[in-house]
Amino acid sequence: MLERKRTRSAGKVVRLSLLVVFVGLMVSVIVVFSKYQDVFNENIEIEAGHEFFYIPTGSAYAEVWGNLEALNILIDKKSFQWVAEKKGYPGNVKPGRYRIEDGMNNNELVNMLRSGNQEPVMVIFNNLRTLEMLAGKVASYIEPDSLELRYHLLDPELPSKYGFTRETFMAMFIPNTYEMYWSSTPEDFTDRMAQEYEKFWEKRDKKLEDVGLSRVEVSTLASLVDEETLYDEENERVAGVYMNRIQMGMALQSCPTLKFALNDWTITRVLHEYKQVESMYNTYKHKGLPPGPITIPSVSAIDGVLNYEDHNYIYMCAKDDFSGKHAFARTLKQHNENAAAYQRELNKRKIYR
Repeated sequence: MLERKRTRSAGKVVRLSLLVVFVGLMVSVIVVFSKYQDVFNENIEIEAGHEFFYIPTGSAYAEVWGNLEALNILIDKKSFQWVAEKKGYPGNVKPGRYRIEDGMNNNELVNMLRSGNQEPVMVIFNNLRTLEMLAGKVASYIEPDSLELRYHLLDPELPSKYGFTRETFMAMFIPNTYEMYWSSTPEDFTDRMAQEYEKFWEKRDKKLEDVGLSRVEVSTLASLVDEETLYDEENERVAGVYMNRIQMGMALQSCPTLKFALNDWTITRVLHEYKQVESMYNTYKHKGLPPGPITIPSVSAIDGVLNYEDHNYIYMCAKDDFSGKHAFARTLKQHNENAAAYQRELNKRKIYR
């Protein structure tokens, strides 16, 4: 009898133990399932489909969390914080521009932010005359502001780092569309431009022998072509005029170089007094090319110089119809007639400078 009671008692203990184990397992399963949901369930809700989220350089996790919270796109804020902490994100904040998409889960979001897997931006620039203008344009795409970029680009020691002088530095910047990261520094930008400059010229270096100019000289001449004509279709012919003058030992007599020397791009009518300015950029006084580009030259103008038209024109003048196109001449007599017609039209329109 006593033995039977002991057996029944032992059985109860076993059953109770099994029940405790079962309940524990069930609780564990519930907890695990709950945490699984925290990690892998959709936790981003954005009506527009996606949102670009910016993390400035030097941001702490508290700032990132505050900005995320302000966007009001997290369905369950606590679950995001739990996943972020478990994955060690608070100690691995990386700056950047991130694309957060509707339906993302916490795991995807934290992994993206923690790894710095940001969405690239397309940096586009063209038709720029100065490095200051370049700074302003690029600043609209990447994190550094225009003042920071300008300070970097105008650093007198910077050009030598890339094998240029202050006068030739603008030649390094080839207008195009470049995929970069929003968090790029000013140094990242100029390093990238130096790499792109080499890539650009690797495909064109063979042409230099035919033209008889260096890379920088081509870019310098291209900057004159850019300022001389509004139409790409004229690039090769205008370049041919300048090349003829160089080969004949004539002064280029390029009006845009006077505007650069006088730092006044608003000049419409080039007066005799402007031609007296003391500057190495005054191509009326000094033969050959100026010391460097007067603008950031366009690719179309560079290619126009490399493929300049072989002709006998040595003069050009803006057409009197103000179309922006040019009348070309082989003789001074022809040129004077073209110039007189243009000047009459300037007078008619009361344009005196």
